[in-house]
Amino acid sequence: MTRPPGKLLPLVAALLCGAVLAQAAEPADHSITAAAPAVKASAHAPLSIPVTQQPVRAAPRKQRQQRPPHRRASTTAVADDWNLTKHGKVLYLTFDDGPQQEWTPKVLRVLAKHRAKATFFVLGREAAAHPDLVALTRAAGHRIGNHTWDHPVLTKLAPAELRREISTGVRSKCFRPPFRDTNAHVEAVAAAYHQRQVLWDIDTKDWSRPGTAKVEQAILQGARPGAIILMHDGGGNRAETVSALDSALTELSRQGYTYRALPC
Repeated sequence: MTRPPGKLLPLVAALLCGAVLAQAAEPADHSITAAAPAVKASAHAPLSIPVTQQPVRAAPRKQRQQRPPHRRASTTAVADDWNLTKHGKVLYLTFDDGPQQEWTPKVLRVLAKHRAKATFFVLGREAAAHPDLVALTRAAGHRIGNHTWDHPVLTKLAPAELRREISTGVRSKCFRPPFRDTNAHVEAVAAAYHQRQVLWDIDTKDWSRPGTAKVEQAILQGARPGAIILMHDGGGNRAETVSALDSALTELSRQGYTYRALPC
């Protein structure tokens, strides 16, 4: 027995509408969506490299001290007051062959103790190796003179090498030839570099290490207004020099002497 057509159509429409609504209520299928990233980066955090990936910077190479380039001579004269006796009881203490790491600071301490100024004739090679000591010496109010690059016998050098030895030493207005080995040509070459040749009046012979007492005696016996005294802060063990300097300055200060640097 069949239903009348007029009642069948509403029933079919109701069934179809229910099927559509049921399908819309089913959850969506996520099997085809891309997976989310495991770590979410912060928009303001700085980028960083893991420690194992940090670039390693090589340690800077320690440059070898080398002789500076040869400087050209100039004909401009330099005038200074070299009337060393006009200041009364003044002595001019000079020290050669430094700077040296152990003895130069000890000499500087003795000079500071006695409020004495001095002149240090340094070797270019030692100044290049110890620029801090050169700066320390200057900062204490002392003067620096040129004692060539590496202490050769100048009168035996070829002209070009003589110029190089003098020109590559420290810049100064004073020059002292090693061993007091000089002649008119050496003096003229120094003058071409604006450097006055400076020798000495009193050789303490401390370089030979004759004993503290003999070094002190040489200083005391040779002392006179305007005298230039030769000692050493480099070139070997200078314990005798340091001790003799302290004792001699104590006595000379008692006698009314003061101590100035040369106009270098």
